[in-house]
Amino acid sequence: MANHKSAKKRIIRNANRALINGARISRIRTFVKKVEVAIASGDATAAREALRVAQPELQRGVSRGVLHKNTVSRKISRLAARVKALAA
Repeated sequence: MANHKSAKKRIIRNANRALINGARISRIRTFVKKVEVAIASGDATAAREALRVAQPELQRGVSRGVLHKNTVSRKISRLAARVKALAA
Protein backbone atom coordinates (compact mmCIF):
# COMPACT_ATOMS: atom_id res chain seq x y z
CA MET A 1 0.00 0.00 0.00
CA ALA A 2 1.09 3.54 -0.71
CA ASN A 3 2.51 5.67 2.08
CA HIS A 4 2.10 9.16 0.64
CA LYS A 5 -1.23 10.92 0.39
CA SER A 6 -0.69 11.70 -3.29
CA ALA A 7 0.09 8.06 -4.04
CA LYS A 8 -3.11 6.95 -2.26
CA LYS A 9 -5.09 9.47 -4.30
CA ARG A 10 -3.47 8.19 -7.49
CA ILE A 11 -4.44 4.58 -6.66
CA ILE A 12 -8.06 5.61 -6.15
CA ARG A 13 -8.06 7.67 -9.35
CA ASN A 14 -6.52 4.83 -11.36
CA ALA A 15 -9.19 2.43 -10.13
CA ASN A 16 -11.96 4.85 -11.11
CA ARG A 17 -10.45 5.44 -14.55
CA ALA A 18 -10.11 1.68 -15.09
CA LEU A 19 -13.84 1.28 -14.49
CA ILE A 20 -14.70 4.11 -16.89
CA ASN A 21 -12.29 2.91 -19.57
CA GLY A 22 -13.57 -0.66 -19.24
CA ALA A 23 -17.11 0.58 -19.79
CA ARG A 24 -15.97 2.53 -22.85
CA ILE A 25 -14.26 -0.49 -24.38
CA SER A 26 -17.31 -2.64 -23.66
CA ARG A 27 -19.55 -0.07 -25.37
CA ILE A 28 -17.28 0.00 -28.42
CA ARG A 29 -17.25 -3.81 -28.62
CA THR A 30 -21.06 -3.80 -28.55
CA PHE A 31 -21.24 -1.43 -31.52
CA VAL A 32 -18.71 -3.52 -33.47
CA LYS A 33 -20.66 -6.69 -32.65
CA LYS A 34 -23.85 -5.10 -34.04
CA VAL A 35 -22.03 -4.54 -37.35
CA GLU A 36 -20.75 -8.12 -37.40
CA VAL A 37 -24.21 -9.53 -36.64
CA ALA A 38 -25.71 -7.48 -39.46
CA ILE A 39 -22.99 -8.73 -41.83
CA ALA A 40 -23.60 -12.33 -40.76
CA SER A 41 -27.34 -11.97 -41.34
CA GLY A 42 -26.65 -10.75 -44.88
CA ASP A 43 -28.61 -7.51 -44.51
CA ALA A 44 -26.56 -4.91 -46.41
CA THR A 45 -28.59 -1.85 -45.37
CA ALA A 46 -28.57 -2.82 -41.69
CA ALA A 47 -24.82 -3.48 -41.87
CA ARG A 48 -24.20 -0.12 -43.53
CA GLU A 49 -26.28 1.67 -40.90
CA ALA A 50 -24.60 -0.18 -38.02
CA LEU A 51 -21.18 0.72 -39.42
CA ARG A 52 -22.22 4.36 -39.77
CA VAL A 53 -23.15 4.40 -36.07
CA ALA A 54 -20.09 2.41 -34.94
CA GLN A 55 -17.46 4.60 -36.62
CA PRO A 56 -17.87 7.64 -34.33
CA GLU A 57 -17.84 5.38 -31.27
CA LEU A 58 -14.54 3.86 -32.35
CA GLN A 59 -13.06 7.29 -33.08
CA ARG A 60 -14.24 8.50 -29.67
CA GLY A 61 -12.25 5.65 -28.14
CA VAL A 62 -9.15 7.06 -29.83
CA SER A 63 -9.79 10.61 -28.65
CA ARG A 64 -10.35 9.41 -25.07
CA GLY A 65 -7.10 7.46 -25.13
CA VAL A 66 -8.68 4.03 -24.73
CA LEU A 67 -7.66 2.62 -28.11
CA HIS A 68 -4.75 3.28 -30.45
CA LYS A 69 -5.58 5.19 -33.62
CA ASN A 70 -4.05 2.56 -35.91
CA THR A 71 -6.06 -0.18 -34.23
CA VAL A 72 -9.29 1.71 -34.79
CA SER A 73 -8.32 2.58 -38.35
CA ARG A 74 -7.66 -1.10 -39.09
CA LYS A 75 -10.96 -2.21 -37.53
CA ILE A 76 -12.99 0.38 -39.44
CA SER A 77 -11.24 -0.49 -42.68
CA ARG A 78 -11.88 -4.21 -42.31
CA LEU A 79 -15.51 -3.74 -41.32
CA ALA A 80 -16.09 -1.32 -44.21
CA ALA A 81 -14.56 -3.79 -46.65
CA ARG A 82 -16.85 -6.56 -45.38
CA VAL A 83 -19.92 -4.31 -45.64
CA LYS A 84 -18.92 -3.25 -49.15
CA ALA A 85 -18.46 -6.87 -50.22
CA LEU A 86 -21.88 -7.69 -48.78
CA ALA A 87 -23.55 -4.96 -50.86
CA ALA A 88 -21.84 -6.09 -54.07
